[in-house]
Parts: sequence; C-alpha cells; structure tokens
Amino acid sequence: MQLNKMIDHTKLGANINKQQIDQLILEAKTYDFKSVCVNPVWVKYAKHQLKHTDVLVCTVVGFPHGTHAPEVKGFEAQSCVLDGADELDMVINVHALKSKDYHTTVREIEAVVKEAKGRTVKVIIETCYLTPEEIVKASELVLKGGAQFVKTSTGFGTYGARVEDVLLMKHTVKDQAEVKASGGVRTYEDSLKMIEAGATRIGTSNGVDIVSKKEKKDDSNTSY
Repeated sequence: MQLNKMIDHTKLGANINKQQIDQLILEAKTYDFKSVCVNPVWVKYAKHQLKHTDVLVCTVVGFPHGTHAPEVKGFEAQSCVLDGADELDMVINVHALKSKDYHTTVREIEAVVKEAKGRTVKVIIETCYLTPEEIVKASELVLKGGAQFVKTSTGFGTYGARVEDVLLMKHTVKDQAEVKASGGVRTYEDSLKMIEAGATRIGTSNGVDIVSKKEKKDDSNTSY
C-alpha cells in the first residue's frame, strides 16, 4: 500500500496565504502525495509549481456549504478546469437532499461532471448532517450523477469522517465508485481505520505526520 499516494494534502480556509501554499506544495513534492487540495484561487499557481511532478491539483466547488445553484457549480468547475485543476471536490446542497429534492442533487453533480470533462469528481455529502438512510441515498445519487467518488466531509461541519459512515458509503457504492474520507483524519492509525473501512483516498492537512509515522513504524519492523 502506497499510503502517500492515497493522500490529498489539503490546505483550505478563508485566510490562507501564499507562504502556506508554498509549504503545502513543498511537502507534496517531498512526500509525493497524490494531490494538493487548495481553494480555486490557488489552482493556477499550484499547477505551475507542480508542473514537473506527478502530484495532482485538486480543488473545491461550492465550498464549504454547497448552497450554490447547480449552474453556478458548473461554472465554477469550468473555471477551475481552465486554471488547471486535475480533480474537483464538490459539495452537495445538503438541504436539497434532506428535503428529498433528489433531482437537484443529481443535476448539480451532473453539471460538475460535465465541466470536469473526464477529470475525477469527488462529491462531498457532509455526513455529519445526514442520517444513515440519507448517507445511503446520497451515495446512490453520486452514482446516478456520474461522479467517481463519494466523500464524507468538508472538514468545516460539526464532525468529519467516521468509520461507520465510510463503511456504509462503501457498502452502497461497492465497486461502482470510490470513497474519500476527509475531516478529522489526523494520524496514521486514523488513516488505516478509514482504509480498512473502504476508503481509497484520504483528505487531510496532516499528511506529513501520517506518512512520517508510517515510515518510522516500517523502520522498526526491519530486521538487520
């Protein structure tokens, strides 16, 4: 298992500066993470800085609340792709889902998938606000909308990824989509639990600590 290649090394928020993005990019290069996940305003810069690496640029759409019209999410996705985004993590309209307005949920996913033009789309369903039945329904709608991943959380909700939610999401999508665990995944042990539950991608700002502790554990198991 290449744990580093399962990590979206993440720096999101309202007060992120260039120095923090440069540090994120440096760490992603050093540890060869799967991607950096940044706000849309940093996509073009990150893409330029990572152009001679295999580290992808991931960004967010409709973030963090998901309360944008489907057309707006589609336009934002288009803009991000033009700036060089390789992957898009979109937030659903949670209210629409809980109101059983499934047509809107599918339409907004389809809008982003269309503008992604074959790039990976991960759909954040914000599990902290959903019942188990709603998690199942949201995961089914992700499949219907054509996205490649269902993702637990923005990291800005009341709590992040939980093992039981990842298990439920994976059981629902089976091999038709993948699961990304994000929010509160801070340690190597946390990561292992999520992967064992079915996650194939981890969203975290603690990627360096996670892979460093894995390396230390691997070293301790080496016989000389």
